[in-house]
Amino acid sequence: MNPEQIELHLKRVLNSYRKWTGTDLLKLTGELSLAEQLNRTGRILLSHGTETDPVLNYGNHAALALWEMDWAEFVRMPSRLTAEPMDREEREKLLRDVRDKGYSNRYAGIRVSRTGRRFRIEDAAIWNVMDERGRMLGQAASFPSWTEVSS
Repeated sequence: MNPEQIELHLKRVLNSYRKWTGTDLLKLTGELSLAEQLNRTGRILLSHGTETDPVLNYGNHAALALWEMDWAEFVRMPSRLTAEPMDREEREKLLRDVRDKGYSNRYAGIRVSRTGRRFRIEDAAIWNVMDERGRMLGQAASFPSWTEVSS
């Protein structure tokens, strides 16, 4: 995605969050681009598309650091690979529930970085990302905290 496409995507991600929750994900200003503001927060934000095996299509700097990837690696990775094989069925069930209901919050679960480092995400919000016509574009997730998990 080029910078304009990223801005449009982030606008849709944030507008969709507001649609499902009635609140803003973050307090943002008009001084910087959405991408710059979201890269400066410690809150993790990532999203994937609607492919049969959804591929990640956005991660802010905090997400890239947590999963130990650069942008090019991150946006080529099927999102199922963010979880270990034994946790993928639970993750898929959650994503199906979100597809049906639009939103879920307070999710917690174990995830794994590119190098195999395990961490527990906590208080995660997951929601459907919609365009201006109400078509589903994918799903996004955000969470404020995580903890290392020993192997």
